[in-house]
Amino acid sequence: MESLAVPVLILLAVVAGVTLAYRAARKRRTADDAARPQPSVSAKELARAAADRLSEDQHRRLYALIAQDQGLAAIKLYHEVTGDGVRASRDAVGALTAHPQPCRSQAPQQVAEQDEDQPTRFPYRYRAIASKGDVTREVSSNMLNDEIYGRIRTLARNGETEAAANALTRHSDISITQAREFIALLDD
Repeated sequence: MESLAVPVLILLAVVAGVTLAYRAARKRRTADDAARPQPSVSAKELARAAADRLSEDQHRRLYALIAQDQGLAAIKLYHEVTGDGVRASRDAVGALTAHPQPCRSQAPQQVAEQDEDQPTRFPYRYRAIASKGDVTREVSSNMLNDEIYGRIRTLARNGETEAAANALTRHSDISITQAREFIALLDD
């Protein structure tokens, strides 16, 4: 019986040591979490504030990068434009991605004097999605709406793919190659 007493005492000492270490680590983690500053604004408010700091052109370029799934480039652009830190820029772009914001232009647009070659910029972003099989493409632009996208789809379905691609390029920030890929998914 005495031969078992020493190993049992050692086992009890190890269990007690592990328990104390676990409790100390948990207390330290809780204290660190309490000391870490909690975000004071919601993601929606952060997105609204971030969008307000951008000009119309910067807003358009940033959302073009987001639509093309180029998050790092969008963070870099926001960082360069605003001068915010990288973490703040990452948080702002994340909020803008999760909660898309319309561009709040500083000067009202003059719709009456616009040229027909110049597309109208709407105060909201329109998302057009085309897919065929496993391939999906998305175009996000504040120069598109249901009417314009409907005309582009009609052109594509009537076999006028080049005219549809040119119209899509004119009303968004994508290249002609990307527009052709998008249009190829539309014609059934």
